Amino acid sequence: MTPLQTLLKQLVAIDSTSTRPNGPMLDVLEPRLAALGFRCERHRYQDEAGVQKANLLASFGEGVPELALVGHTDCVPFDAGWTEALALTLRDGKLYGRGACDTKAFVACAVLAAEATKGKLKKPLLLCFTADEEVGCYGAKQLVNAKLGQSKRAIVGEPTSLTPIRANKGYCLAEVEVGGKEGHSAYPDTGASAIFRAARFLTRLEGYSRTELRTEVDADFSPPSTTVNVGVISGGKAKNIIAGSCKFTLEWRPIPDQPVEQVLRAAEKIRDACRAEEPGFVLNIKPLRMDRGFATAPQHDLVRFLVEASGNAPQTVAFGTEGPQMVELGSVPVVFGPGDIKHAHQTGEFVPVDELQRCAEVLEQAIVHFCG
Repeated sequence: MTPLQTLLKQLVAIDSTSTRPNGPMLDVLEPRLAALGFRCERHRYQDEAGVQKANLLASFGEGVPELALVGHTDCVPFDAGWTEALALTLRDGKLYGRGACDTKAFVACAVLAAEATKGKLKKPLLLCFTADEEVGCYGAKQLVNAKLGQSKRAIVGEPTSLTPIRANKGYCLAEVEVGGKEGHSAYPDTGASAIFRAARFLTRLEGYSRTELRTEVDADFSPPSTTVNVGVISGGKAKNIIAGSCKFTLEWRPIPDQPVEQVLRAAEKIRDACRAEEPGFVLNIKPLRMDRGFATAPQHDLVRFLVEASGNAPQTVAFGTEGPQMVELGSVPVVFGPGDIKHAHQTGEFVPVDELQRCAEVLEQAIVHFCG
């Protein structure tokens, strides 16, 4: 194995599922960066379950870094039957393992690129490795709250098949609970079905999402407008009981220039309209996540550099990244990395060997270009 593949093998061997501490990942990364002369600082916090997490900030030079390489250290759970999940396996030019492309490959590339440019740095550089991206970008949000991790530009690691991603949609989530009144299903007028109430609300919300919401578009995205989804719903106790409660999750992905609260406000208006028609109508909306997107101009020097270095035209994506948090820290981000997002989050996740090596080369060139 090459040194790059060997480091990736070390990282894949660590179970860094988001429910677990990510310290073991940082224990591998920090000594290598410290040996290069980077000042390493762990920004520690506890997640909601009380699990210890940390973001690693490794900086070289004084002042605001010209460039940051940002990668998350956590990954999604894996099937217990996937025997190579924690054992990086080379087969047919592909390296298999959990996190092999999302995003331990990028993390390994960033470290090897830093090692390859030792002695060439004249301007400050930052390597930032975060926790809890997969469950809500909580590590990056901790950095925002602490005002740590500022840089002028940021390459945010995600599996993009080495395509520079200059923009992504936001990600918003709310929990909705609908109240009703239980009763015998043979006598509907003795109760009020929370499920029927939810259906009336959702029918109107779907209509809004297919009409008014689609009038605001960003042609750089596909689909070009904000999308709305209800992916989980539950309610009722038994088939012969009028449902006294119903819960569902409401998800929307706003285009960057649209207020993240727009769908929430529309949902509240629909609730109020339902309540006006039925005074006993009960529906509560609890926002859980309100992450805006970001959009970096195509002519920005980081976009132009990555386009030239990779040979790939810039694109946009509908899924969320840590790009918006980098914007809040004053950076101009572009998302970039080896592997395909379509191969992540599944048994058999892999990164192509040639993309892995090429990513390390591009990151090395980026460091020299912006910090050399």
